[in-house]
Amino acid sequence: MRIDRTTSEAFQQAIAPLHVPEMGTEVVAPFLVNLVHMLRPQRVLEVGMGYTTPYLATALADVRAMTEWESRGLAEKTARHLGDSASLDDTWLNATPALAAPAFYLAPYEPGLVAVDDLSNPWSSAARVGEILDGLGVDDLVTVVNADVRDCAEKLPPGYDVIDLAWVDAWECLYFFDHFWERINPDGGVLLMHYLMTYPEGEAILHYLAEFQRANPGELELMNVLESHKLTQNSITMLRRTAGTTKHRYGAKGGTVSYSPALHAAAETHARTH
Repeated sequence: MRIDRTTSEAFQQAIAPLHVPEMGTEVVAPFLVNLVHMLRPQRVLEVGMGYTTPYLATALADVRAMTEWESRGLAEKTARHLGDSASLDDTWLNATPALAAPAFYLAPYEPGLVAVDDLSNPWSSAARVGEILDGLGVDDLVTVVNADVRDCAEKLPPGYDVIDLAWVDAWECLYFFDHFWERINPDGGVLLMHYLMTYPEGEAILHYLAEFQRANPGELELMNVLESHKLTQNSITMLRRTAGTTKHRYGAKGGTVSYSPALHAAAETHARTH
């Protein structure tokens, strides 16, 4: 079951006051929603509040609800299946919630979003974000840090020494990389930066990142995505940190699931504790 309230008419009406066309995030915002649904990050950092903030907060709330529902369903189907059989199989795998990895659900999913903005940009809608979040009922997930990115490091809440997903929509992308990269989760944490393509200063940062990647093999994966129909505010740069990634091997040859002792143990533990 997928929950995505960001596509509802009520959500779109609520966030309409935050839309500033020249900021260019009308496609980026739903992209971030889908990324949250895929990655299921717990510690999310946004630098530069505005149109994307309620998308991120609502996505985290929706994924939290989905995870709770999936965890209950997984425990029930595992208990039911192991009551009839001594082993897991494709019938268990494909029952609702289909394809769920028990190890993911062993720990609670307790996400949060920290949004950093000093409210100095007169063209930004950042100052109106708090009221919108409150109206959407997702303000409990968001901590606002009223500071410039250069002054925010010591103001971040506990736990943000490791960041699972960072979204930087501000001029200070290079500063953020130099000073916050070590906080990005080495086990696949993702950093996204807005608009570094098609102008000299941004391309200089891209060159810097490429040189860093070459000098530090195995540290990161990098990809740029261009919105080729736009003259400006037209790209996303994605960095995935790989310095300490956990290798997941669920499949056997041909892509079929391997019902290993580790999988059985995780499933049994989850069913017993949930």
